[in-house]
Amino acid sequence: MFKQTAIATAAFLFAGAALAQAPAGYPADYQKIIDAAKKEGKLVVYGATDSKATQPLIKDFNALYPGITVEYNDMNSTEVYNRFISEVAAGGNTADVMWSSAMDLQMRLASDGYALKYKSVEAPKVPGWSVWDDQAYGTTFEPAAIVYNKRLVDAKEVPQNHADFVKLIQQPKFKDKVTTYDIEKSGVGFMFMTQDAREFGKYIDLANAFGAAKVRVQSSTGTMMERISSGENLIGYNVLGSYALVRAKNDPSIGVVLPKDYTLVMSRVVFINKGAKNVNAAKLWLDYMLSHRGQTVIANDSRLYAIRADVTGEATSAELIKQIGKDNVKPVPVHPILLQFLGPAKRMAFLKQWKETAGKK
Repeated sequence: MFKQTAIATAAFLFAGAALAQAPAGYPADYQKIIDAAKKEGKLVVYGATDSKATQPLIKDFNALYPGITVEYNDMNSTEVYNRFISEVAAGGNTADVMWSSAMDLQMRLASDGYALKYKSVEAPKVPGWSVWDDQAYGTTFEPAAIVYNKRLVDAKEVPQNHADFVKLIQQPKFKDKVTTYDIEKSGVGFMFMTQDAREFGKYIDLANAFGAAKVRVQSSTGTMMERISSGENLIGYNVLGSYALVRAKNDPSIGVVLPKDYTLVMSRVVFINKGAKNVNAAKLWLDYMLSHRGQTVIANDSRLYAIRADVTGEATSAELIKQIGKDNVKPVPVHPILLQFLGPAKRMAFLKQWKETAGKK
C-alpha cells in the first residue's frame, strides 16, 4: 500500500561536536527550537513525493541538524490523506508533518483544524499566494504539462495550447492512445482537472474530446510516462511537469509542452500536524523546506522546481516563468477556495460529468 523509508542520521559521527546552530539571520531564540528538536530526536513525515526525490532533502537536513531521525512515508496523494485521517480518528500515532501535491486535500485538513499555526521565519521569502494563515505553505513550483512520444507524434502535430490539444486527440490516430490521471483515485489529478474547469473556457469540449479518444487513466505519473515512452500511449495530459522534464533529459522518446495559453502550476503543500508528537523537529523541517538552502536542494537535487524567486538554476520558478511568460503562468493558490469542488455534492457532480463525457467508452 505504501513504502516506508526510514533514514537515520549518522548522529554517532558527531559525538562531541558542537550542537547545531541557528541559521544566519534567524532570531536568537530559534536555538530553543533546535535544542527541543534534538531532545525529540525524530520526525515523521507523510508525503506524496517519490522517496528518490526526497532523500537529498533528508540527507541535507540531517547534515544541518544531526541527531534527528527522519522517517519518510511515501504514498500517493489520496493515501496520504486517508491514512492521516484514519490514524487521527483512532487516536494512534501519525505524521508530524504532512507534505502533498494534492493541494485541495491538504487545504481541507488545514481548514478543518488539523494544522498547527506556525509563522515560519522564511515566510516573507515565498510568494504570498503560497501561504495560508501561517498554517499551510507551498514548497514547489511544478507545471502541469502535455507529454508526448517524440518518435510517434510528428513535430507539426504537437499541441501548443489547450485548444490544439482538444483538436488533436479527436483524430483517429489518437484513439485509445491518450492518457491522463484517474481523477477518482488521484488527488492531484482531480485538482488539476477542476482547475482546468475554472481556467479553460471550452472545458466541456476537452472532456468530450477525452471521451472520443477513449482516454486511458492512471493513478501515477510514472505509469503514464512509461506508457508514453513505450508508444502504448502517444500523449498525456496534465502530467506533473517536474517529473516529465527530468525524464525528458534522459529519455529521447519523451517530449514536453508547457501550454502557451495557460500553464497550471501546482505547489506541494506542507503543514505541521497540530497534534505532532515531535513538534519542534517539525518546525525545523518546515523552515528548512522554505529556506534558501532547502529550496536549492529542491531545485538542483530533487528537481521539483523551487518556489523561491531568489534560487537560481534550471528547476526554479524563475526559469519556468521565463519559459512560459509571466501572464501565462497560473499558480494554484494555497487557499480554501480549492475546497469548492471537495464538498460531496460538488465532487459527485463533477465526477458524474467526467464519466458522462471523458469516461464514455
